[in-house]
Amino acid sequence: MNTFTGKLALITGGTSGIGYALAEKLVQRGADVAILARHAQMLESSAKSLARHKINDSQKIMTVQADVTQREELGLRLDEFSSQNGIPDIVINSAGVAHPGTFTTLKPEIFDWMMDVNYFGTVNVLKKFVSPMQKRRSGIIVNISSVAGFIGIYGYTAYGASKFAVSGFSDALRSELKPYGIQVSVVFPPDTQTPQLEYESQFKPFITKELSGSAKLMSSDQVAEIILNQVARKKYIIIPGSEGKLLYLLHNLLGSALYPVMDLFIKMAIKKLKLGS
Repeated sequence: MNTFTGKLALITGGTSGIGYALAEKLVQRGADVAILARHAQMLESSAKSLARHKINDSQKIMTVQADVTQREELGLRLDEFSSQNGIPDIVINSAGVAHPGTFTTLKPEIFDWMMDVNYFGTVNVLKKFVSPMQKRRSGIIVNISSVAGFIGIYGYTAYGASKFAVSGFSDALRSELKPYGIQVSVVFPPDTQTPQLEYESQFKPFITKELSGSAKLMSSDQVAEIILNQVARKKYIIIPGSEGKLLYLLHNLLGSALYPVMDLFIKMAIKKLKLGS
């Protein structure tokens, strides 16, 4: 509780999914919370919902209307926020998008979009806060990657690349900021029941659906609870769910020896697709 009580947290993508669940749980833990997103109506609605979870009247619920891909405009909005509220104690980069499809079917614009939101959006936000955190010599940064951010998954050439970028960025950032007393955590969530997953599911190739079909979905609340518990324990790598942990372990233990196993699953899915056609 002491990790978050009285702290100021800013969460991108804070109006839905994991971002909103994190905001709600931080409010319940006594933090002042600012949610950042593009749409004013969703921000207003989410802020009203969050206010119902305050544990004391002095807590603040704030909104920042901005697009993480628009660097200059975003910078102005964050400067305004910081001048009024100070530099956040906690910055959570949860804004993200996913659009699966095989490489040959995905338009180049999809690759640009994934990188702009998932990777550069994270960089753009942190560019405004890392230097002040270094001067203050404190802060917590949480970057949301994905299981597709440490293992290549069929149908995720665009999404996976952007989430690998978040992972690599977080690794380097952790080593740079540790001497300043700044904690960095990177999260690798599995498939989570969110509006984003509903959007994503309509574009998943059959083989991708087969590969993920047996995986157990987690709720946003479950994922958020694990994230905050692990952040409070100063964990760098956070993997909600047993299946994600197993994949991470196998990936690190087996290395390239894991690929034949994955290829076998893909081969079985292709066979199933042919039988059904």
